Amino acid sequence: MYPTLYHAFLDLFGIDLPALKFFNSFGFFVAVAFVAAHLALAHELKRKEAMGLLRPTTRVVRVGEAAKPIELLGQALIGFALGWKVVYAILYLSEVTTDPPGFLLSGRGHVIGGCAVAALFAWWSWWEKHKERLAKPEDRTVILHAAQHAGNITRTAALWGFIGAKLFSWFEEPLHTAHLLLHPGELLEALRNTTARDVISGLTIYGGLILAGLMVMRYFRRNGLAFWPAVDAAAPGVLLAYAIGRIGCQVAGDGDWGIPNPAPAPAWLPHWLWSYDYPNNVNAVEGLQRGGYIGERITSGTCFEGYCTHLVPGVFPTPLYETIMCLLLFGVLWSLRKRITTPGVIFCLFVFFDGAERFLIEKIRVNELFIGTWTQAEVISAVMVLGGAIGCYKLQRRRPTEPDIPA
Repeated sequence: MYPTLYHAFLDLFGIDLPALKFFNSFGFFVAVAFVAAHLALAHELKRKEAMGLLRPTTRVVRVGEAAKPIELLGQALIGFALGWKVVYAILYLSEVTTDPPGFLLSGRGHVIGGCAVAALFAWWSWWEKHKERLAKPEDRTVILHAAQHAGNITRTAALWGFIGAKLFSWFEEPLHTAHLLLHPGELLEALRNTTARDVISGLTIYGGLILAGLMVMRYFRRNGLAFWPAVDAAAPGVLLAYAIGRIGCQVAGDGDWGIPNPAPAPAWLPHWLWSYDYPNNVNAVEGLQRGGYIGERITSGTCFEGYCTHLVPGVFPTPLYETIMCLLLFGVLWSLRKRITTPGVIFCLFVFFDGAERFLIEKIRVNELFIGTWTQAEVISAVMVLGGAIGCYKLQRRRPTEPDIPA
């Protein structure tokens, strides 16, 4: 496993670049996933506009104004935060690379560097406005084509996806979360003991998917994009992004693996695809775990400092299974997107496919029980399967003259 790009470059190419420790492997693949989703979304939005299913929108913008103080202040704050950390990291690289997440979330920084970059950002913002300044500012109407919304949609999904993933992770153990909320003293103590690794780990994919989906749908409504064609355009890219994100889970070994699988692999299947021990996993799992496996120190082979453990016995590599399944399902949706003409059906198929895939994989994953013998993901995925099936049935039965849901 490669917790960061530094470990990947060191092991695969023999290149020792300590600065790469700042780039988490999982985060890298998440970024690639969002790029892939963005490209697929932009392509589909453009295609649906050409078909007349989505219409360009207009927006009135004010041009020729001087930079406002609040804009300069905002740019200065961004510049200060960036310079405060980056300049310190450059000057004390050997120190910060021992624990990059801890440094990023700490109070360490370079004040002079922060002030210098803040001034640069503020000046640049002022200069960009000054170049376009008019003697008399005026309002202009600009046309926005559907594909031009893709960037804002992707950023909306990224922000709210992270927030939702973190929120839902707290509700995987509802009794424990409720206990902390009812006991402020214990909650504050837990927050004080939270490490940088705790902040960036423990994300629940369905939480991110649900909250990001709701906020993206809100964006469609507020920006005049017809609802069903817009969600149809987004659906295939989400499955593709999910598949790529799970590659990150596998490469980093972030704990999204399955239950122990000590049985011998079938002759036709590679052992690493049947049971895997996740050496040098990013969580550095050690000791007896809830799933029944043990995290032990690596005694032979590659050993990365701070991550030198593996699982005994090996477990089902479920991130790989999800990557394979989601890539196949993405291929199905992508091939059907031109054949199915009823707005909304592609989205409902996505909901059905994603729910079915996750419900099946939960049977061999380690997870907290949520309701009875069901995990949180099983409950959500069962609702998705049912909702997706009902949605497909109802949309297909709509009369051709029935109008689409308005934007």
